[in-house]
Amino acid sequence: MDGSSKEEEEEEEEEEEDGIFTSISLGDDTDHSSRIFYPRPKSLLSKMMNADMDAVDAENQVELEEKTRLINQVLELQHTLEDLSARVDAVKEENLKLKSENQVLGQYIENLMSASSVFQTTDTKSKRK
Repeated sequence: MDGSSKEEEEEEEEEEEDGIFTSISLGDDTDHSSRIFYPRPKSLLSKMMNADMDAVDAENQVELEEKTRLINQVLELQHTLEDLSARVDAVKEENLKLKSENQVLGQYIENLMSASSVFQTTDTKSKRK
């Protein structure tokens, strides 16, 4: 092996290391004129894997966005439910208060009616005699 053979081997190693192409020699050519270059299956596989990973990442991103949207919707609905529950409690309290006031007013009206002569029952038979 002379100096040019070592250089050729180093060039071949560099070409193999860059991961883009693999050269296949056709016979004993020292000038590399009849070499055919083929894409390395490893780089093709890695491109496919990267494309698959990008698709998976995009799918995961869509899934994550959907989950986030649903979580926000659930939280909003929880807050709405809490607000409605508080409103129901307030209405119940107001209802009890109004019932109590109505009872007081009803009793007051009854007392006024019993004290007034206008609302006294009259015996019509005794007046006719």
